[in-house]
Amino acid sequence: MKILLLVMPYMAPLCPPMGMACLKSYLQDRGHSVTAVDMMAELEIKEAAYKYLDTLKKFIPLFRQAYFFNVGIDVLKNHFMAHINQTDAAKYNELVKTIVYNNYYVSIDDNQVNRLNHIVTDLFTKEKKYLLYLLEKEKPTVVGISVYRGTDASSLFAFRLIKEYYPHIKTMMGGAIFSQELIPNTPNFESFLEKTPYIDHIVIGEGEILFQQILSGELPGNKKVYTAADIKDEIVNLSAIALPDFSDFDLSKYPLIPSYTSRGCVYHCSFCTEASFWKKYRHKNVQKIVSDLELSAQKYNRRIFVLTDCLINPVATELAREMIARDLAIYWDVYLKVDPHVCDPEYALLWRRGGFYRARIGIETGSQRVLDLMDKRITVQQSKAALASLASVGIKTTTYWAVGHPGETEADFQATLDFLTEMQDDIYEAEADPFRYFYAGQGSSNTWAGEYGHSLVYPEEATDMLLVKTWTLNAEPQREEIYNRLCRFKDHCRKLGITNLDSVGELYNSDERWKSLHKNAVPTFIEMNDPRCLDEHRHISHLLGAQKTQSEDVDFAF
Repeated sequence: MKILLLVMPYMAPLCPPMGMACLKSYLQDRGHSVTAVDMMAELEIKEAAYKYLDTLKKFIPLFRQAYFFNVGIDVLKNHFMAHINQTDAAKYNELVKTIVYNNYYVSIDDNQVNRLNHIVTDLFTKEKKYLLYLLEKEKPTVVGISVYRGTDASSLFAFRLIKEYYPHIKTMMGGAIFSQELIPNTPNFESFLEKTPYIDHIVIGEGEILFQQILSGELPGNKKVYTAADIKDEIVNLSAIALPDFSDFDLSKYPLIPSYTSRGCVYHCSFCTEASFWKKYRHKNVQKIVSDLELSAQKYNRRIFVLTDCLINPVATELAREMIARDLAIYWDVYLKVDPHVCDPEYALLWRRGGFYRARIGIETGSQRVLDLMDKRITVQQSKAALASLASVGIKTTTYWAVGHPGETEADFQATLDFLTEMQDDIYEAEADPFRYFYAGQGSSNTWAGEYGHSLVYPEEATDMLLVKTWTLNAEPQREEIYNRLCRFKDHCRKLGITNLDSVGELYNSDERWKSLHKNAVPTFIEMNDPRCLDEHRHISHLLGAQKTQSEDVDFAF
């Protein structure tokens, strides 16, 4: 079949979409003709999407702009959805005001609403023009769209348009959205099915085998929703499949190229949906991981790769040793969980020599009480030891924080600020998200609902425009206080000199700060193109002050 795979706005194009590239490779190996398009990478559409956020930012006081994108994406996604479903202009405008207020706690006026509406209209006009061009050019028999947080409205707009102009095209939807707002067997999901007749098939979970069997007729074609249960929970052998295929993407538009070593997660943290989406954790064998990275480095002329795994821990040491054995100058930017090995500077030194470049590490909070509520299975002291260990060998530490977890008190939040102050020199970047509650799918969704109850963020009558409902827990801290703390967190980081990489300038400043703090610092992002840095990781030979900590009695599940 002739297949067109799409990712719609708004997804920030930091790297080409991994899921789509994996699916393209898998389907092409089985005889299909596949074209993959990231519409957010198209300049006109990208500029229109950024214009929305740039304009919105002008309406928000500086103090309220903390982690503007992380919050702004919630405004954007709901505004876009209201736009494509509106039937009453007055109700639409009032809903836009409510959306902005319930995320920034700032009121905007009619003129500001109209300015945002104009940008949204222009964006969808550009999307329509480009989508019709693609459909005419590619003449697909099947269109598959991967849908994520922030892309749902544009994706539904595309599905509608396809069926309006080309009703014979089979439409298929998948993506991480089904681990968040659209968890199966929830009110949102059931309502969504009723309101989307223009989507022929929905694929939930790992897509390769399901997608292929739907196309080949091995699965009944009269169903709308397919899950792993339809293929008896069969999963892809990650060590036996080909490289993701990025050949359709202009890689010069992306600062990073992705790769991966595994799928799933061995943990069930209270606020996370990763485990519910992939169901089972597994990884490639290390020889396959390194061979894939080596081939990708040659094919795409890149030396640094972001690994999109939930966590690298189970393979980090073997990966480093294999990279050293093959004498490869390839760097890896990865997600990492605090564990005893991360706290050990000797392991950090080995990883650094093997190409470990940046650790994206979920610290979440400086409060032990909240860590326990999250079921993180780590201690505050281990988090501090992990940061010190990684920083001592120069590995960048991007830290992630969850502000406003149910039960977080002011004292707990102050413990987080104190943690930042104490560990500021060992933190390269700090990115915080407000706690978000989903009706199902998170490790503690059901427990919270029973303990606290939940209520709607937006009025019930807005559901026809928003299509899905957004809930908040009736727990402390309340939603407005969560956003207040998020602003305080950002302000505290600013005073400490810890930045968030929202621009090229901030990236440069963060890299220079890291170099000034750590003698063993990895090369800056700019220096990665300097041939003189090709073998610098081979010569890291001494540690700077980090001490090995005793492993505490914590279950790490590896």
